[in-house]
Amino acid sequence: MVTNYPWQKLKPGEGFFVPTLDLQKEKERGLTAALRVITNAKAVYVIRSGCLGVWFYRPSPKSSSPKQS
Repeated sequence: MVTNYPWQKLKPGEGFFVPTLDLQKEKERGLTAALRVITNAKAVYVIRSGCLGVWFYRPSPKSSSPKQS
């Protein structure tokens, strides 16, 4: 599965969710894609609206907690 990651559109403190069953593989893909655009990407495993997946985000300069949108 090919996923388009919206790293270019994210401002610090924002993030996006990618549903998946293969958490480690998706985390690696997303962070690898981020390296082409930004250097401070983060990823955490979450359950959102009943779906397992990875929350990718750019940390805010003022805090390290992700803002979900």
